[in-house]
Amino acid sequence: MHKWLPSECDCPITYTLAVVGGKWKWLILYKLFQNGIQRYGEIKKKMPSITHKMLSQELKELELEKLIHREEYSQVPPKVEYSLTEKGETLIPILELMSKWGANNRTR
Repeated sequence: MHKWLPSECDCPITYTLAVVGGKWKWLILYKLFQNGIQRYGEIKKKMPSITHKMLSQELKELELEKLIHREEYSQVPPKVEYSLTEKGETLIPILELMSKWGANNRTR
């Protein structure tokens, strides 16, 4: 159990929402699923409404949960790439269902 999850929250849904809850994490995961390996700037370009601070924070949290992999290259200028891990890829069916649900239910 995560230290930030109350002990009474022994529910799989609560755990899932604690790990990938919020406005941005699902969208970041979906962009990595759609586009494969991405640099920070590429992710930011596809999500113009997210602030740099929030994107950095969300990427760090997803990495801590082992849902994404961060590859840092020692070069000038610095190069960092993000990709889904095997654990992150287990969320692809959920991402696809969310996308389908949104396409079928949004107001046009």
